Amino acid sequence: QVQLVESGGGLVQAGGSLSLSCVASGRTSSRYVMGWFRQAPGKEREFVAAIGRFGDTSYGNSVKGRFSISRDNAVNTVYLQMNSLKPEDTAVYYCAVGAVISYLSDDYRRYDFWGQGTQVTVSS
Repeated sequence: QVQLVESGGGLVQAGGSLSLSCVASGRTSSRYVMGWFRQAPGKEREFVAAIGRFGDTSYGNSVKGRFSISRDNAVNTVYLQMNSLKPEDTAVYYCAVGAVISYLSDDYRRYDFWGQGTQVTVSS
C-alpha cells in the first residue's frame, strides 16, 4: 500500500500561480509513475500531468505550457507548479501512483493509489 497526502491548494486570482505537493509513504518506489488528475463538480476526472522514474513527463492539453510536474525521489514527493491559472482550472486536484504501469498513462483507471485531494479555486 502507498499513502499519498496532497497539500498546497487554495484560492488564487486568474493569472496567478500555485504549487502543489504530494508526499508518498508506505511501499513507495522510485520506479512508480506518479500523476496528477483533477475533477470539477459534475465533470469526469481529468488527466493533468504524469512523471516517470527518469523524469520523463506528459501533460494534458489544457495545461501544456502552464503547468510543470517534477519529483524528488529522495523525499518521495511529486510537485505540480501551476502558472497562468484560469477559472477553468478550478477543481479538486488528486495525486496518484501507478505501481504497475511503465508508461505515462492519462487514464485514471491505470493508477492504483490516490490521495484525498486538495481544492484549487481560481477566481476571475
